[in-house]
Amino acid sequence: MVSRSPSSIPVSTPGHPHICAPTHSVFFDPDETNPSCEDILGHGTAVTAAIQEKAPHADYYILKLFETGLSATSTRLIRALLWTIDHHMDVINLSLGSRNLDHRSAFEGLVRRAGAEGILLVAARYSEDAPVLPGMLDGVISVDVDWNLPRDEYRISYAGGSPICYASGFPRPLPGVPVKRNLSGISFAVANMTGFVARVCEGLEERSLDNVMSALAAGSGGVR
Repeated sequence: MVSRSPSSIPVSTPGHPHICAPTHSVFFDPDETNPSCEDILGHGTAVTAAIQEKAPHADYYILKLFETGLSATSTRLIRALLWTIDHHMDVINLSLGSRNLDHRSAFEGLVRRAGAEGILLVAARYSEDAPVLPGMLDGVISVDVDWNLPRDEYRISYAGGSPICYASGFPRPLPGVPVKRNLSGISFAVANMTGFVARVCEGLEERSLDNVMSALAAGSGGVR
């Protein structure tokens, strides 16, 4: 979702049956020599589809971090976050995170700035059992996987007084593709939770982190 329209181009997969909302691809990295919005991995398309399933009335802006594999540098992630904050995105989905704690201060600064500007960050708390930035930080809607939850539910628990949201780690199913052969994992728990957050935001005038967490706790997902 966005509060004003930045320069963008249509996403490369507008005909995908699971992409159901206005979706745009953004070139954000000045060091990128051959920018492309083509999703050769399918990961970004599946993440976007999981969010749009729950919040089809938002506008979506896609920043491509991955190229030929599911990894990117912390510098690239920080640049992407800067773009989203500079362009006043309402909700930022981070279906990934950095295990490089040397960048903690940079991420803390971005989280503070996002909070001051009323921007919500929904991010992975762990990757392969290791805490990751910025999802491990206060001020972020931190997400972990609960494999027992159906895709239309979430739950909230607390660790050290801080809330942790749990959602299913499965994307939307693909016709003719067995569940075990489809993508799955923390990326899709974050995407599913981002969809719930975006949907809750539609009914709120004040979208502070506290108000959004209160609305989520009062919603159909419940608190456990």
